[in-house]
Amino acid sequence: MNTLRIVTLNLWGEQPPLERRMQLATESLRQLAPDVVGLQEVRQVPGTVPNQAETLATALGMEHHFVPATPWGGGEEGLAILSRHPIVERRVHELPHAVPTERRLLVGASVETPGGRVEVFTTHLNYRLADGGKREDQIVAIDEHVNSAPSELPKILMGDFNATPDSDEIRFLRGLHTAAGRRTFWQDAWERRHGRADGFTWARSNPYTARLRWLERDRRLDYIFVSPMKRDGRGVVQDCRIVMDRAASDGALPSDHYGLYAEVQLAPLEEEPVA
Repeated sequence: MNTLRIVTLNLWGEQPPLERRMQLATESLRQLAPDVVGLQEVRQVPGTVPNQAETLATALGMEHHFVPATPWGGGEEGLAILSRHPIVERRVHELPHAVPTERRLLVGASVETPGGRVEVFTTHLNYRLADGGKREDQIVAIDEHVNSAPSELPKILMGDFNATPDSDEIRFLRGLHTAAGRRTFWQDAWERRHGRADGFTWARSNPYTARLRWLERDRRLDYIFVSPMKRDGRGVVQDCRIVMDRAASDGALPSDHYGLYAEVQLAPLEEEPVA
């Protein structure tokens, strides 16, 4: 196994047309054939909405790790990781500024791939436009937690960060900003392959975003971050692209967010890595 295929998607909970959206999400993920998937806004409501992560995992023949975060609509909303390979360890870490009505988490899984064990994480940060300070605190906590354990293979951090690339919180992850007296560095998979191209995942071209147009559309909010590449090429971002962004013939889409796909090198390269 030379590469790891990754998808992140904010699933948009049980918003209508739910059955059609879940069908499209299943079909899209089956075509993309990812090794791991990070999901946000995953819902489960007893009697009405079966756990969406379990539903997708069962349909795709994957394992899943779901953690509830917040009570919602008589059930719960949370985060999940799906994996084509065995999940050998599961983690959850509560982030700063959590309150009962808006609990923010980092959810992690150790995935045993044929190429070795890979640490995968997903998160969903505060969404309000004025919450930049809270998100910065959350991202510093995420970086500290994820980097606390060494790993020979690339680490993957993905999710809906509710922040644009020029925000301090994202610049911190990219090694361009100091926060809490700390510096770090993660590869932004989209930026690696496309530079400063827009890459909007919360876009006015998606009609479902009109319901929350007061949040300001045409923004890149969803990311796949990869730990620094190694000298032998492990961690090189081979591909990154927006997915699940084309409406079906009936106008339906899987979510109000577009998904993001990346492919990351796990095995050493024979040739010099391309930055």
